[in-house]
Amino acid sequence: MDYGCGPGRYAVKFAKLVGENGRVYAVDIHELAIAAIKKRIRKDNLRNIEPILIQGYDSTLPDKVADVICVIDMFFGIKKPTEFLKELKRIIKNDGTLVIDDGHQPRSVTKTKILNSGLWDIVEETHDHLKCKVR
Repeated sequence: MDYGCGPGRYAVKFAKLVGENGRVYAVDIHELAIAAIKKRIRKDNLRNIEPILIQGYDSTLPDKVADVICVIDMFFGIKKPTEFLKELKRIIKNDGTLVIDDGHQPRSVTKTKILNSGLWDIVEETHDHLKCKVR
């Protein structure tokens, strides 16, 4: 899942990684982002990407649907991080992985938001991102 997919730069890469039998959910709150990814899907004939326009933090996806959720360059803009992280916990499989980057905020702020939610453990930290597992 590419949560906050924008025009789909990562979603397209993920679609190639998971192959024909996999599925990538491209989720965004902006209609223009969803329109852009739909255009890219048609252009590149990508049948394994499902664009989803959402409002707020409700992805409308079923429980436990995602193996991996990537939150790239958007977490800094989330006004209610615990609500957001609760939704991610709902849609990720029990053994799934959340990959999240800092975007335009210090790493310490990202880590504090994640840990203060009480929902996720940070299991790996690199220069670029954090990997988290459900508590």
